[in-house]
Amino acid sequence: MRALLVVFAKEFVENLRDRRTLFSALLFGPLFGPLLFGAMVTRMLNQNTFEADQPLQLTISGSELAPGLTQYLRSHDVKLELAALSEESAKAAVRSGKAPVVLIVPPDYRQRFEAGAPAPVFIIADSADSQQRKNADRARALLANYGSAIAQQRLQVRGINPLLAVPVAVNDVDVATPTGRAVAILGFMTYFVLFALLMGGLYLAIDSTAGERERGSLEALLSLPVQRSALVGGKILATCAYMCISLGISLSAFVVVFRFVPLERLGMSANLGAGTALTLFAICLPFVPLGAALMTFVASFTRTYREAQTYLTSVLLIPTLPIAFASIYSLKTKSSLMLIPSLSQHLLMTSVLKAESISGLDVLVSAGASLGLALILGLLTARHWRRETMLL
Repeated sequence: MRALLVVFAKEFVENLRDRRTLFSALLFGPLFGPLLFGAMVTRMLNQNTFEADQPLQLTISGSELAPGLTQYLRSHDVKLELAALSEESAKAAVRSGKAPVVLIVPPDYRQRFEAGAPAPVFIIADSADSQQRKNADRARALLANYGSAIAQQRLQVRGINPLLAVPVAVNDVDVATPTGRAVAILGFMTYFVLFALLMGGLYLAIDSTAGERERGSLEALLSLPVQRSALVGGKILATCAYMCISLGISLSAFVVVFRFVPLERLGMSANLGAGTALTLFAICLPFVPLGAALMTFVASFTRTYREAQTYLTSVLLIPTLPIAFASIYSLKTKSSLMLIPSLSQHLLMTSVLKAESISGLDVLVSAGASLGLALILGLLTARHWRRETMLL
């Protein structure tokens, strides 16, 4: 144990001397993610709020054929631009951006409308443009409401109760809490947290293995009368220390950043205070030895700093891949998924952010799976260090 602690202190102090590496591992990595994520979420919320407050702008051709429809749209704060456009010229205007959405009223509209037959209109928009797609959806909703109102009036004129045309009344009941709705936006926060955790120990894992081999100090270190397992354990422990520091900085940055994100504009609230941050830290803590052991194990097979950096950059993607699958398939917390490291931490952190209760058994299984795999990788690394090939 004494030898392990000596190696830990050596690696920890040596890494402090490299200011550029320290800046990248403990400042740039943990802070860049929260700042970037907070800026993106703020921009998205401001954009959605701005769009909701702005009136719909619509270019209409053939408005004289549908005076009732035109008046209805104006009464709902739609800014209409009257124009005489053919279908082809309307398509050209939409493609060029001169008219975001064009509503064409065909010549037979009035005749069919007065005859009680379905009167067609054409909405021309570019679905590949997200902004035009939103405006087209707003126009479709207004036209659907107008058609529903006209249908009810026609039934009343004929002495028929309009409610007969509504056999099923659908009432939406949303059980999502404000914090639950916020997780729809904050879901990828866990990705940034785990990535910052791994980045905190990346450079130390490389420098303590491939870096020492490249500098020629590894041979002298291995010649000391110290068990190889103690050497490996000290290096992994030092990597864990920096990963914990990076994790703490990242979570603290998220707590500060989301105090300035206007989630309340969309009826959301972030369950991300100091207590939540400590809970997230405890959930991620068992993943720290696994990440440190994995990076040390892979770096032990490399010969140069650059080679180790190339391999580990790719390896860092592996623990974060389950988070992508969880988002794609909308996975929920289940006991069977607690056996998958990184995915279990993601699911548990998501539950905490939703202010939902988490099972103590799930926490223990998640921690046990991560620590068990970390122990296996640590033993494999120590076994590899006992081989003579480490000196080649």
